[in-house]
Amino acid sequence: MAFSNLTSKAVLLYDEWIKDADPRLEGWPLMSSPFPTTFIIGTYIYFVTSLGPKLMENKKPFELRQIMAFYNFSVVALSLYMTYEFLMSGWATGYSFRCDIVDYSRSPTALRMVRTCWLYYFSKFIELLDTIFFVLRKKNNQVTFLHVFHHSIMPWTWWFGVKFAAGGLGTFHALLNCIVHVVMYTYYGICSLGPAYHKYLWWKKYMTTIQLVQFIMITVHIGQIYVMDDCPYQYPIFMFIIWLYGSMFLVLFLHFWYHAYTKGQRLPKMARNGITKDQ
Repeated sequence: MAFSNLTSKAVLLYDEWIKDADPRLEGWPLMSSPFPTTFIIGTYIYFVTSLGPKLMENKKPFELRQIMAFYNFSVVALSLYMTYEFLMSGWATGYSFRCDIVDYSRSPTALRMVRTCWLYYFSKFIELLDTIFFVLRKKNNQVTFLHVFHHSIMPWTWWFGVKFAAGGLGTFHALLNCIVHVVMYTYYGICSLGPAYHKYLWWKKYMTTIQLVQFIMITVHIGQIYVMDDCPYQYPIFMFIIWLYGSMFLVLFLHFWYHAYTKGQRLPKMARNGITKDQ
């Protein structure tokens, strides 16, 4: 009886909470509730941490160089497109880079931002292939807690972002992330072409710096809300989550920078998708 009452209250709370969702997203794929997203992420975590390694235990690693080259350069193209769309739906056409609230109208620009936010959310499912490639190539040492956490938390939190606040200052980190992904996946794509192309990767040493600058900019930008007077952004909780996420990764990358460059203790080679220079 107690469990039944608790379940009923939870359902009522959910129904009350979901009433505030953006009606423009009604009928959009994966947007009906957070449960499909949660199921996909749960399946992903189970596969990359348990089922996948077990299936690959007595098998040879897959040779996926051509598939991964196609994948990486496809993500570059998608990231370029999303960068352009984020710019044209607000960040280069009117946003102030300060207190930019969500436009819930059905104007062409507002709807363009909604579509871009949904596409960015969906792209996080595509990027789950990063980890699946690790597993299929038996690069299990690269399936770290931080890697899986990052790939899991992004689509899950972005479901709520798209459902309730598709636009405004909460999308700045997505714009930056798209720009950084153009650089990162270009690097991974060139890596996947083979050793003959590694001579073109002289700029590898700047990769960590680029990511570090990204998290500094995210943290500073989103932190403005705590010093601005009367910013009427509709969902301050999202700002706190973004600030917390940016700050956490800023600390982690500073830790990497310190050990890799200051102390000279190089961490494992940055080689997303399991590709290193000796392959």
